Amino acid sequence: MQFSLERNTSSGLSSVHAFRGQHVRSRSIVNQRQTFQRKNIHCSTVRAAVDVNEDAGQKVSTTSPSDKTIYDMSKTVLGIILGGGAGSRLYPLTKKRAKPAVPLGANYRLIDIPVSNCINSGVNKIYCLTQFNSASLNRHLSQAYNASVGGYTNRGFVEVLAASQTTSSKKWFQGTADAVRQYLWLFDEACRDGVEDFLILSGDHLYRMDYSQFVLAHRQAGADITVAALPCREKEAEAFGLMKIDDTGKIVEFAEKPKGDALKAMQVDTTVLGLSKDQAIEKPYIASMGIYVCKASALQDLLGKHFTEEHDFGSDIIPGAKDMGMHVQAYLYDGYWEDIGTVKAFYDANLALTDTPNPAFSFYDKDAPIYTMSRFLPPSKVINATVEKSIIGDGCTVDSGSKVLHSVVGLRSKIGKDCIIEDSLLMGADYYEQSGECEVFSDCMPIGVGRGTHIKGAIVDKNARIGRFCRIVNVDNVQEAMREEEGYVIRDGVIVITKDATIEDGTVI
Repeated sequence: MQFSLERNTSSGLSSVHAFRGQHVRSRSIVNQRQTFQRKNIHCSTVRAAVDVNEDAGQKVSTTSPSDKTIYDMSKTVLGIILGGGAGSRLYPLTKKRAKPAVPLGANYRLIDIPVSNCINSGVNKIYCLTQFNSASLNRHLSQAYNASVGGYTNRGFVEVLAASQTTSSKKWFQGTADAVRQYLWLFDEACRDGVEDFLILSGDHLYRMDYSQFVLAHRQAGADITVAALPCREKEAEAFGLMKIDDTGKIVEFAEKPKGDALKAMQVDTTVLGLSKDQAIEKPYIASMGIYVCKASALQDLLGKHFTEEHDFGSDIIPGAKDMGMHVQAYLYDGYWEDIGTVKAFYDANLALTDTPNPAFSFYDKDAPIYTMSRFLPPSKVINATVEKSIIGDGCTVDSGSKVLHSVVGLRSKIGKDCIIEDSLLMGADYYEQSGECEVFSDCMPIGVGRGTHIKGAIVDKNARIGRFCRIVNVDNVQEAMREEEGYVIRDGVIVITKDATIEDGTVI
């Protein structure tokens, strides 16, 4: 199958046509609001082309001499985002919120990444499964997306599914696969409405991906399950579940975090998936990203009949499907991808957003934007202050004499006079305090950073009240400390000021 590129002069968009007879490389073609249309589909049908329609956006259809079928991503693909467990590795950021609800990049939350990728790829039926602190996540999703993806003629939605007791199960989610298993009855209803593939995603990864090409490759291969695969170097490979593939990209072996000779044995020729020879030499391993496309009937069979007690996709279900003889395929993704499940990884990923001129991940992409809740905040105000290599979110105030260096400053942040904020992430606040509101109470400290305070190498969670002339710089280079009663925790050398904490004037950390 081969692709040809044409230009539609009336809409200004390119259309991509695929023809039978040549294997399609798993390369992403990003275009905003891509959709597949799919009707009367058979598993053996050859997948094909992309047409541009002014009303429906970009569509991918299959054409063969005997069959004219169209595949609609909005009708045939259900997005399932796994919210994860208690988020202990991200604690204390997950103390009062679910992991996908953790703020990111000044204006966003982690959940905005997979949801935006879905919307940009034409997937508009999305569930997020979680069981811990789901209130803020539910509020964010309902206010940010449901008015946009659903309507009278468009049956899209973005909803949270929390763990709950039923007549058949009274347990919490025991793992990723168990979470999906407990809601199979609901996903079955989606299948009756035309859904044929489940797109299973993680809620704590930072990346930009066109899922329409992922699904298209899955259908072209005739696979039961397709696993997104990340090429990696040897020093990185030990931290991942690795896969071996044959010369068609079919997965033939799995290994969970191998070392030594077992690691060497997992080397593969990654040119099969589309890497150049030089890239393949540099990155001879492929790691699972924890992102899957599963044929709905295959997943229902696996979870409902064959693996009723196994709880994890990566270690139980996917390898088990391969051992049963199911077709498990690899799909190459060689863009930026970061698992930000730890405090240090989260801190580093946020500060990397400030890299110039070309950060590894950027929110400035007009073709595949990252969406979030509209908050209608005023522009930020910098009053005779210095801001270098930093990101300032909406509705912030940086007072005179202050310096913000290599930092990310979140919504509604207030930084007082003569402060120094460097190498830090300030998440901001959930609300504004009116001028003089706090002064009514003698023991009240205003939300924000007080005058003359120096913060370096820290994460300041929302609604924190930091007094004047504090030094939050990890003066003793402590790597781990649990001082929640004092308003902070240190993880991997990063100071985290907890949500709603109060740090008194003159405090040194």
